[in-house]
Amino acid sequence: MMPEMANRWTALALVFLTRTSMGFQFQSVASVAPLMIADLGLSYTQLGTLTGLYMLPGVLFAATGSLIGQRLGERRVVLGGLGLMVLGGIVTASAAGFTAAATGRVLSGIGAVLMNILLAKLVADWFTGKEMSTAMAVMLTSWPVGLGLGQVTLGALAARTSWRTALVATALIAGLGLILMLLYRDPPVATPAAPAPGFPLSAADARLAGAGGFVWGCFNASIVVIIVFGPTLLIARGATLADANGVVSLATWLTMVSVPLGGLLSDRRGRSNSFIVAGSLLAAGTMLLIPVISSALLAFSLLGLAIGVAPGAIMALLPRTLPPERVTTAFGVFYTVFYVMMVLTQPAAGFVRDRVGDPAAPIVFAAVVMAVSALGLAIFRRLQRATRPA
Repeated sequence: MMPEMANRWTALALVFLTRTSMGFQFQSVASVAPLMIADLGLSYTQLGTLTGLYMLPGVLFAATGSLIGQRLGERRVVLGGLGLMVLGGIVTASAAGFTAAATGRVLSGIGAVLMNILLAKLVADWFTGKEMSTAMAVMLTSWPVGLGLGQVTLGALAARTSWRTALVATALIAGLGLILMLLYRDPPVATPAAPAPGFPLSAADARLAGAGGFVWGCFNASIVVIIVFGPTLLIARGATLADANGVVSLATWLTMVSVPLGGLLSDRRGRSNSFIVAGSLLAAGTMLLIPVISSALLAFSLLGLAIGVAPGAIMALLPRTLPPERVTTAFGVFYTVFYVMMVLTQPAAGFVRDRVGDPAAPIVFAAVVMAVSALGLAIFRRLQRATRPA
């Protein structure tokens, strides 16, 4: 293997392992939800709010985070973000009520936002051409790996000790990610930052980035609803907390295979539209099967396979559409819209659960949000044709 090729895959491995800490910490509230609800007296709307608050800083810091990365150094800002994730995990673990827990989640979320945006840029710096979707898909797999690890470990740990111990564990994992990023090195020639002062995107490019973020936001927000409220559906059917988290984790574990495979096939076939539309609708249809299929193992396994079709193609939309020097700032707009979707969808799912009273209601809600991803792609392509005619 050529040294440059070895270096870029080593860099991707470090990014992958570091980004796993974000999924692990994000998942923690869902994994220990019944215990937090009982101890802190939370409603399902508040539970969804705690989940969404992790993404709230993205609404404020997504665009500015990319600019901060340009000025202070992307790797340095990633390290600072991981430090905030450590602090936020400890604050949430020591909370005595909803307000304190919310404060900790926001602190963790600020760190996760800064890390998440800039890690995507680091991958884009190392990979170009036909490997872009594959590399992005591999990076994206770190999120479900973190979620899966949280699902199979945090609930069991909380049951044997306490939910507070489980949340401290998420801070420790973020600390490990910080150590790993100290080993990361930039590529020999990184994608240059935009030299122009101010906001380097045109209004047309900003709208295009926002449309891409809407697609990614709908896709991910619907999956998170399944992860957060799927266990409560299974518990209502008689499963234990550990068993429910284990079954739901099947979907996230299978994405370790399905997401990179989907990105690889998208690169080779070159039909990203088909992969995004088919993947979104297939995942939405599979979600609708969860409340009606008697075998939860089968339902969540099918979902894990369906989820993998679209992500690589979605994350490659901006790098393949915009000039390289604009990608960092474009990802800021992209993630701003993404985080808006994540923040709004989780409390909305909890509200649906509180109002309807049926544990299956958030699952149906998630399927609708997932299907809207295809509509978001149509908006993206229309804006692209309007600003960049053939």
